Amino acid sequence: MTKKTSQWITILLFCAFLGGFGLLHLILPDRTFSPVENRNLAQVPAFSWEKLADGSYTAELEEYLADQFPLRDRWMGLKTRYEVLLGKREFHHVYLCGDTLISNPTDVSRGEQNLDCVRRLLEKTDLPVYLGLIPTAAEIWRDKLPAGAETFDQGAYLDQARETGALWVDMAAALSAHAGEAVYYRTDHHWTSLGAYYGYTAVLEAMGLPVPPLGQGETVSEDFCGTLYSTSGIHWLEPDTIQRYVPDRGVTVEDGQTGQTHGLYVDSFLEEKDQYASFLGGNAPLYIVRNPAAATEQKLLVVRDSYSDSLAPFLSQTFAEVHLLDLRYYRTGVAQYAADMGADAILLCYSVENFVKDADAVFIGQ
Repeated sequence: MTKKTSQWITILLFCAFLGGFGLLHLILPDRTFSPVENRNLAQVPAFSWEKLADGSYTAELEEYLADQFPLRDRWMGLKTRYEVLLGKREFHHVYLCGDTLISNPTDVSRGEQNLDCVRRLLEKTDLPVYLGLIPTAAEIWRDKLPAGAETFDQGAYLDQARETGALWVDMAAALSAHAGEAVYYRTDHHWTSLGAYYGYTAVLEAMGLPVPPLGQGETVSEDFCGTLYSTSGIHWLEPDTIQRYVPDRGVTVEDGQTGQTHGLYVDSFLEEKDQYASFLGGNAPLYIVRNPAAATEQKLLVVRDSYSDSLAPFLSQTFAEVHLLDLRYYRTGVAQYAADMGADAILLCYSVENFVKDADAVFIGQ
C-alpha cells in the first residue's frame, strides 16, 4: 500500500467516523435530562437574527450539540478515566480519594457576613439560639485527601463561629470522634444517617437533654449515586447504601406551603436519581414535623440546609414539633417566625460549605 493510499484511507475512515456520529445525532431523540450528571440538558435553541448577531445563538447551539452528543455519558467516562491514569485527582472541585469522592469548598464569599447575621439574631430574640455548623468530609476526612490538596480551613472558621455568642453545638467534635465510621456518603456531599445521628447527639448535649441510643438500622437502598458522582464525572465507584434508624410511625410531616402531609420518608424517591430526597421529600421552603409521642413537648425551629433532611427523623423523637425553615425558598425574619410559632429554641444548622456562601442567610438577622 502506497503512502498516498494510506492517507486517503485515513481520511475516509475519519469522515465515516464523523458521519456516523452525525447520523446518530439525527436518529437518536434528544434527551431532556442526564441521570448520570443529574441535570437538565440543553435543547434546540430558538433562532432569531438578534441572537445570531449578538452571538448568543451560536453559544446556545454549541451547548446543545455538546449536551446531545451521541453516547455523551460514555465518552465523558472514558475522558475521566484517562485523566485519572495521568495522575489527575480533582474534577470540578471534587477530589478522588480512593473509593471516596470529597467536595472542595471554593466559594466562601459570605462567611463573615453570615456570622454577623447570627449576632443580629441574638439581638432580636430572647430565645436560646444554638449554632451547629457541620464540617464537611473535606475537614473530618482530611487524611483521605490527595497530597497537596488545597481546601478551605473549616476548623479555623468554626473557631470564629464559636465567638458569635450563640450557644455552640460542637458538630465537629461529634463527627471527629467517629471519623473512622461511615459518617459521610462516598459519592454524595451529605452526611449519612449515622453521621446525622452523631450530629443529633451534639444538639441534645448542647441543650442538656438525654441522648437516646442509636436504634437498629434498616438498609433501604444499595444503589445510591449522589451529587459528587454526578458532578465529578467519576462514574465507576461502588454505589452508597442508605440506612434509616428511626421508624416511620406516628410522625407527620406537613408541607408548610401546600398543607399536604406525609411521613418521615418518601419512598418513591428511592426509584429516582436523587435518593437522598427520600428523607422528608427533599428540599422545601418549610416542613413542620409533629410527633405526639416525642420525649418532650418542646417546639424547635431549625433554620437549615439539606443536611437537616436526614437529621429531622432523630429530632422528631425528642421534640413534639420541629419547624424546618429553608431560607433559600422561604424568606422571612427568623426572630419573628420563631415568636409566631411559639418556639422554645432556635437551631441554626448548616453545613460549613453552604453557610459560607449562602446569601439568603441574611434573613437570619432580620
